[in-house]
Amino acid sequence: MAAKIKLPILNREISWLHFNGRVLQEAADHYNPLLERLKFLGIFSNNRDEFFRVRVATLNRMLKVKTLPYDTSVNPRKVLKEIFEIVQVQEKEFMSVYEEIVGELRSHGIYIIDETLLNEEQGRFVKKYFQEQVRVGLFPIMISSLKEISSLVDKSIYLVVKLGSADRKVKDDYAIIELPTRSVSRFLILPSDDANHYVILLDDVVRYCLSEVFSIFGYDTFSAYTVKITRDAELDFDSDVSKSFLEVVSDSLKQRKRGIPVRFVFDKAVPDDLLKLLLKRLDIRKSDPIRGGGRYHNFKDFMNFPTMGHKELQYEPMPPLKHKDFLENRSVLSIVKQKDIMLNFPYQSFQYIIDLLREASIDPKVRSIKMTIYRAAKNSGVVNALINAARNGKYVTVFMELQARFDEEANIYWTQRLREEGVKVIHGIPGFKVHSKLILIRRKENNKDFFYSLVGTGNFNEDTAKIYADLSLLTTNQEICQDVVNAFHMMEASLKPYKFEKLIVSPFSLRSFFIKLLNKEIKNARAGKEAWVIIKLNSLVDETIVRKLYRASTAGVKITLIIRGICVLLPEVEGISDNISGISIVDRFLEHARVLVFANGGNPLYYITSADWMVRNFDNRVEVACPVEDNDLKKELKDMLDIELADNVKARFISGREANRYKNGRIPKIRSQLEFYNYLKAKLE
Repeated sequence: MAAKIKLPILNREISWLHFNGRVLQEAADHYNPLLERLKFLGIFSNNRDEFFRVRVATLNRMLKVKTLPYDTSVNPRKVLKEIFEIVQVQEKEFMSVYEEIVGELRSHGIYIIDETLLNEEQGRFVKKYFQEQVRVGLFPIMISSLKEISSLVDKSIYLVVKLGSADRKVKDDYAIIELPTRSVSRFLILPSDDANHYVILLDDVVRYCLSEVFSIFGYDTFSAYTVKITRDAELDFDSDVSKSFLEVVSDSLKQRKRGIPVRFVFDKAVPDDLLKLLLKRLDIRKSDPIRGGGRYHNFKDFMNFPTMGHKELQYEPMPPLKHKDFLENRSVLSIVKQKDIMLNFPYQSFQYIIDLLREASIDPKVRSIKMTIYRAAKNSGVVNALINAARNGKYVTVFMELQARFDEEANIYWTQRLREEGVKVIHGIPGFKVHSKLILIRRKENNKDFFYSLVGTGNFNEDTAKIYADLSLLTTNQEICQDVVNAFHMMEASLKPYKFEKLIVSPFSLRSFFIKLLNKEIKNARAGKEAWVIIKLNSLVDETIVRKLYRASTAGVKITLIIRGICVLLPEVEGISDNISGISIVDRFLEHARVLVFANGGNPLYYITSADWMVRNFDNRVEVACPVEDNDLKKELKDMLDIELADNVKARFISGREANRYKNGRIPKIRSQLEFYNYLKAKLE
């Protein structure tokens, strides 16, 4: 009996680290403008913090549970060891890139200086700024009074200060100060009498002014070192049935700030005696994940580094384009009624979505509006349009997902705001997330209900729509619209199954549907027919479907992957995935759209979806995949995919052997995001 071949499955956490490595490559890439490279360092840092809060925290939980409630091949101890090895290598590269960028900034007249380099005028400016803006937000804690580890909260930066006096009249002591980065900027632009620009970090503003805080106690010598703690961000839900789901999530959010530590980072220049004292007071052991680093932490703030007017060090503007079918002063609803329309963000304006909702809010024939909200903008025009619709007497229903990680507080706020205005807000059920992107507008036409629908791949968020590459299909195809009606009925009935004609909906049929299409490609390949698949996703993790892709490859199906983030499948493994090729594109915009194309024997099938191919999307979320049936839109999707597959500037190969190797090409250089922007722009001419 032949031995069963073990199929290669890359660990998802390691694959994610490869993805974040691509972000770090963008910071190192001289093809990018200098200030944009600095932002990529911030993105890399923020990504890594969230990775520790969620994925490393999960592995730590697995270590503490001897018997897991589900089968897993993951050895958490082994994976954690590999994670820390990769993180250590990436950290060295990170600091090298940062130092290089700081040096290049100096060549452009931008100097990041610390408190020791301030001249007299700058010193006066810093002290004045400290007194007027910073001091009010400082609340030092004496380490001798520090109760426990819960005293330090996640996402904050702290200065640990050694206090002394030159004449020894006051005994040395230690304090810890949280930097008030929520109320003031991390960066302060200093006055200058020449053509150069000087920037100082808030950390060093506080260092320079420590005497302003502690001299009244007799201290006159100070040394300060940065520390930071990262905590488990998973929410533990209380099972108290007397509480509403809103109350349960609200209570859990309070616990998150005091979650179990998953990493403690400190300035490696901190004296040993002070570090030992701090670890003792915080009850952190040497076996816990602790790491000595540089002078500064929380580099995520560098995403907002001041530009100081240096346009040449930033990306050239790519203002959102108009859509050729949307004419000035024309009803959005009337245009959508004539034909299906695909919007491509951020290349085209998100304002069309606001206009759609605004028009529906005042149209006397519109009776109701329903939509899902997963993440809303801080000042959401979408929410304001819904409030306006309710004020105009429309029946407005919003499915607000309270479990959108790190957006829970914002969604609780929007829930309360909408309910105050008479909007019906429904929350999902624990254990499931409503991740689908749907809008349904019911309009009375010829004494009958006529529906307008939007099915998208990304959030209804005008802020992220400026940097996330997503798709939205607007349609009056009444079969699709009726499925959207049923999708909302299903959510209102706590996931009661409904029959769908066009849409494919999880947690019921998404995985099985795509497996069915892959089986058809396998059958066609064996029959000598045209058989290929193009898969564009954020993440490819589900092992059941990965094994099906391997099987399709061995059957002769040509499979092309465009996966931005995690991909546990390994392309081009001899005898297993010879017919699978894969790239990842990391560039100016976050590739977020999910698009799937199946050859179907020469009559290709096109789908867009809110779902990645992950277990959670198939089994624990309400997701929707929608067919694209308009021939013009099919061509546009195919052109988009062809442009991305031709990318030889920002595309990297997905491979276990050569992870993150650039897909370098000769002339012409094709940078897909710029090429696709120009492609859409040409349609307006």
